[in-house]
Formats: sequence, C-alpha cells, structure tokens
Amino acid sequence: MAKLTSKTSKQMFPLLLMMDIKPYIDRIAGGEPSSMLLADPIIRFIQSIGTSGGQPKLIPITAKSFKKRMMEPLLAEFVLKKCFTGLDEGRDVVVRIGSIFASVLARSFKFLEDYWKELCSNIRTGYLSDWIIDPGCKNAISSILTGPNPELADLIEQICGDKSWEGIIKKLWPKAKCISAISTGSMSQYVSLLEFYGGGVPLISPVYSSSESGFGININPLSTPFDISYTFLPNLSYFEFFPVNKDGGGNAREFELRSASATGSSEITNETRTVNEPVDLANVKLGQCYEVVVTTLTGKISSTHLQSYRLLIHSIKRHEQKSILPLVVRLSRSISIQSWRCSQEDLLKAITKAELILKPLGLMLATYSSYACTSSTPGRYILFWELKMKDSNGILTLDAKIMEQCCRIVEESFDFTYKSLRKADVIDALELRVVKRGTFDELMDFYVSKGASISQYKPHSCVKSEEAIKILNSGTVGKFSSPKTLF
Repeated sequence: MAKLTSKTSKQMFPLLLMMDIKPYIDRIAGGEPSSMLLADPIIRFIQSIGTSGGQPKLIPITAKSFKKRMMEPLLAEFVLKKCFTGLDEGRDVVVRIGSIFASVLARSFKFLEDYWKELCSNIRTGYLSDWIIDPGCKNAISSILTGPNPELADLIEQICGDKSWEGIIKKLWPKAKCISAISTGSMSQYVSLLEFYGGGVPLISPVYSSSESGFGININPLSTPFDISYTFLPNLSYFEFFPVNKDGGGNAREFELRSASATGSSEITNETRTVNEPVDLANVKLGQCYEVVVTTLTGKISSTHLQSYRLLIHSIKRHEQKSILPLVVRLSRSISIQSWRCSQEDLLKAITKAELILKPLGLMLATYSSYACTSSTPGRYILFWELKMKDSNGILTLDAKIMEQCCRIVEESFDFTYKSLRKADVIDALELRVVKRGTFDELMDFYVSKGASISQYKPHSCVKSEEAIKILNSGTVGKFSSPKTLF
C-alpha cells in the first residue's frame, strides 16, 4: 500500500460545510444509526447557541472526542491553581465566582440587583417565593434554605443596600480570589462592568473554546483582560488556518462560500468551493490574520460555517514541547457597508474611548451591539447601548449633547477609509440608540427560546437577525447622531 502524504490525506478528507452533513446529523438525531456518518457511535450532541449563523446546530460527540474535550478545562484548572491557593476550599467559603462566559455573570449580577430585596425576604422567613416553580431550582435552594436566618438577611441587606454596587463581589464574598469567565472576543464588552462589580478581584479568562472544539488555555491567568493570550492545544483537534485581511476580508470566493452557508443555500458550485489553501499551525506567520478550520475527531468542518473565528497572531513563541504553540487570539467578526469594514476589535476600541466621557456623569456602558443599516441611501451604522448608573438608586437621564459627542468620538476613532467615505457621503452619520434597562436580557431570552443554553450565550457585536433588531428597536428610549458634516 502506498504511503499517504499529508497533502494526499487532506485530499481524501476535503473541507465540508455544515449543510453537507446536516441531513445525516438530523437522521441520527431522529434515531437512525450513527454509523452512516461515523465509525464510532455518537453518545450525545452539543447544541450551539446559533448567534453566529442564525440557527442552532447539533455537534456530534463520541466517547473519544468527549474525553479529549475534558482535557482543556482540566489543564486550565491546573494552571489556575498554580496562581491561586485554596481554590478547593469547601462550600460556605466562596473563593471563586465564575461562569463559562462573562455575559452570563453580567446578567446574574443584574438579576441580583433587581431581586436582592426578595432574596433577603426569603432568607429572613426561610420560605422560597411562590413564583419560583422550576423543580431543579427549588430543590437546590431548599437544600440550603432550611429555615429562617434573619442575621444573614440583615447582613446581605446592609451590603446590597449601599448607594453603589462597586466592589459588591468583594463585599459579599470577602474570600473570593478570582472571577473566572471567558472575557475575550465578544465578551470584552463586559470587562469594565465585571471589574466594577469585582472591586479589585482579578478577572480570569481561562480558555478559548467553541461548541465544535476546544482551542487553547490561558497560561498567564493574571494578565490583564486586554492582554490575554491563549496557548493552542493541537491534540484537541487538527487546526488549519485560512489567511484573511486584518479587517476580516478575504477573496471573493471565500465570501461567496461563507454567504451561501449563512443563508442555508444548497446552490454551491465547484468553483465556489475553491478557496485559498489553509496552512498548518506550524506555518502560521507573525502578524497575519487567519480564520481557523477545525478538524475534530468526528470530522473536518470549517468554522466559517459554524462560528466565524478570526485569529490575529501578534506573537509566536515555540516551547520545547513541539505540540504547543502560543498565540494571541482576537475574535474579530466585522460589520460592513459597501467597501468599508469595521472589525469587532476596532469597534470595541472606538466605543471604549467614547465611554470615557460617560464616567464623570456616573454612567457605565453595560452592553452594546451594532447594526449596518442599508435600508436607506447612503447606509449608516447604528449602535445600540444599554447604560447603567453607578449609583444603584440613580435615575438614568440622557444629555443630548453628551450622547452626540459619543457619536463623534466613535466616528473619529475609525480609520482613514471610513472618514473618506463619510466625507464623500457614501456613509451617513453614525446613529446611537440608547435602550432601556433589560432590553439586552430580552435579546438573550430570544436566543435561549430557540433552544440554546443560557450558559452558551455569546452576544453579537453586530446583529443581522430581523427579530433581534426588532427587539433592540422596541427597547429604544433615545436616538442621537453625529453632525451630518463631520470630516
């Protein structure tokens, strides 16, 4: 038998789209044997959130692939314990606050802000509120809420009743050593909010992962949220990388391929499927932006068509272990109007600059999203902001001049190309829409209602779904924009 070369092996296992195998996955999920698709039996499916492509997807998991997936959190936990002692201390001694994603923690603390008085009442009386009917929730709380505890209720009431919730984590759980949640990519927008709640408790982003595969771990947990790098673990999956532009652009065929997958179209010609050849992990180049393709233990599927990962490699440093290659990862989905694109990273930087003028007013940006509006000519960008008062008892008031200044700062932070197109009236003035408190919770609830777990929720830096846009528009309480003539 002829020895297979690497190139021949790749030709034998070509790049697949999700739509290529979806009919088989649907049949297996319906009860047919998994042998029609895989040699090993499928033991379960992981359902993606669906915020990337619009619809949740079923990811097949075998016993072997599940065992591999468990390596990532175990390694991340080992690294974390090298930085913090006492993380295994028992219950009632809270030493770590965490969730998979920063968005879930942000919502949890918002929920606590809204319901802490009722929580205190339940603790004081020893009885759970009647409206809590979920059996799992009731059983979990009942095992802790065994009787009246007025002393604890008084203590929580005293802490939560403070004028500001800055440092609330440190106040409620004084022995907490860290806040653990993925806070890179689309989760970056929650960093300032969690730091506000944390009051100096380190914010740790332990892993970089997806529904399809684990990618890597953070071997420097104490690095600042905006300086995080992840060490790729090539034994979790086989990774290949499509070179793309820093702004997220690629060649026309690649865009056509991505577009066809996103819309669910099955009319893809052979020419459409011809894209630039990906490179192996060992051959990535410093400073180049890539889109990763994951070959999991259950088959090769392009992440372009499951979740769009764009990785900007800032530094490469090889360890003695040849299987490990650390690199800085930036999730960089982009929005675009005509010939200009804005990456997620550049949008975050622009918004962060604008947010600075809100802080003296006691305002914080709780969360945001954006929308490339082309319903009119010329098109324009629309930002949706949900603001929060640092003073928990404060009333949100919007100063039109301040909000318009925010618009100006965002636009002035964009690159030369944007400014040129704006000056030529190819792009209209940026619009900022402030939404009422809880609007983004409704958006999360909408996606969760589609069948995904709330723990998987990843917010969009830019939205395209008509349903999502409708939710954000319905919650709008103020509209502001930059001057028509700015540059």
